[in-house]
Amino acid sequence: MNYIELDKKHAWHPYNSLPTKTKILPVKRTFGQTIVLEDDTELIDAMSSWWSAIHGYNHPKLVEALQKQANIMPHVMFGGLTHEPASLLCEKLAKLTGLPSVFLADSGSVSIEVALKTAILYQKAKGKNVDKFISLENAYHGDTLGCMGVCDPNNSMHSLYGNYLPNNIFTSIEDIEKTIEKHHHEVAGIVLEPVVQGAGGMRIHKPDYLKKVRELCTKYDIIFIADEIATGFGHTGKMWACEHADVIPDIITIGKCLTGGMMTLAAMCTTKHISDTISNSEIGVLMHGPTFMGNPLACSVANASIDLLLESNWQEKVSNINKIFTQKLNTLEEVEIVKDIRTIGAICVVELHSPDFAQFIQDECQNQGVWIRPFGKLIYSIVAYTITNEELNKICDAMINAIKKTNIQFKNMEQK
Repeated sequence: MNYIELDKKHAWHPYNSLPTKTKILPVKRTFGQTIVLEDDTELIDAMSSWWSAIHGYNHPKLVEALQKQANIMPHVMFGGLTHEPASLLCEKLAKLTGLPSVFLADSGSVSIEVALKTAILYQKAKGKNVDKFISLENAYHGDTLGCMGVCDPNNSMHSLYGNYLPNNIFTSIEDIEKTIEKHHHEVAGIVLEPVVQGAGGMRIHKPDYLKKVRELCTKYDIIFIADEIATGFGHTGKMWACEHADVIPDIITIGKCLTGGMMTLAAMCTTKHISDTISNSEIGVLMHGPTFMGNPLACSVANASIDLLLESNWQEKVSNINKIFTQKLNTLEEVEIVKDIRTIGAICVVELHSPDFAQFIQDECQNQGVWIRPFGKLIYSIVAYTITNEELNKICDAMINAIKKTNIQFKNMEQK
C-alpha cells in the first residue's frame, strides 16, 4: 500500500473529516516557491505554507543550520539546562521586540496560552484575582482551549465547542475604548491581532486604535497582548504590525515565520516588569513547561532565519509585492461576485459575496499552476519575500482568471 492510500486510511487532516471529503494533493518535494506533486505537477505556493515560509522552501542557509545542529545536539530538555542556540535566539527576540523576557514555546497556539497564563499570574501577583480577557469580534488566536476562549465565539469555527470554552468579553474596534473602561476591573488583559485579523476574516484595520488600547491598558494596569504570530516578521510591511501605531505592547506572541517555515517554534516576549512581578511574588514561577521547549534544532534554524531576514532588503521586497498585488487585483473591482479587495504588505485578500465559489476557484488556480487554499468566501495570498515578479504575476493572474471565470458561470446560472 503506497503512502497516499495510507493517508486516506489513517491521516486526519486539519479542518477535515476522516476519510477526507476534499481533495488532498500528494507532495513529492519543494524548492523555492514551488510545491512539486507526485505526478511532477509544479504549483507556485501562494500561501507560503500557511504564511510561514518567508524565505521560500529549502533555503540553503536554513538547511545548513539544521544539519549542523543535528550533528551537535538535536535536543536536550530546557528545564534546568540551557544551550547556545536558545540563548542567542532569546537575545535576538529581545532586541527585535523591545521586550527582554522571552519564553520559548512549541507553536503559535501554545505561545498564546503562555501569554494568557502570564497575564493572569501577573494580576495575581499584584493581588487581583481576575482571569477574563477582552478580545475583538472576529478574532482568531489558535485552536487550543485557552486560545479558543479568546476567539470570537459566534463568528468562528470554535462556536462548535459551546459552553466548554472560557467565558471572555468581546468587542468591536469601534467600542473597544468603552469596553475597556467598563470591564477593566474584571479582566487580566486584552488580546488582539494588530492591524490584520487573520483566520477570523483577513480584516485590515487602521492602526490608530492600538494607541488607545496602549493608553488604557497602562492606565488600568491590564496586560496588552499583541498576537503577532501571523503579522510578525514583515508581513504587513513593518517588522511588527504594532509599529504601524508606534506602540509596544506588554506581551508579543510570535510563531509561523520564526523559523522561516522550517520547523515548529514560537515565543512569548514580555516586559521585565511583568517577569519581575511574577518572579518576585509568592507565585515565583511561570507554571508552563513544554517538553520540546527551546529545541536546539528549531532555535538554530530560527537564528539563521532571523539573520537572513535582517541581512536582506525585505522592506523593499514586501513593498514591491504589495504594489503588484494592488495593481493587479484592483482589476476585479467591477466583478459582480467580488465584495471587497484588500492588500497590506505581502498580504492580499479578495472577499467574495458567497463562499460557494471557493472550491471551484481553488481548482481553477491549481489548473493554472498556483496553490491557494481559500477559507469561506476569502480568496487570499500571503507570499514568501523571495518570490520573483514572474511568480507573483502568475499568482495574481491565476486568481483573477479563476474569479472572472467563476463570475461568468454565476451569471449564466442566474440567467437560467
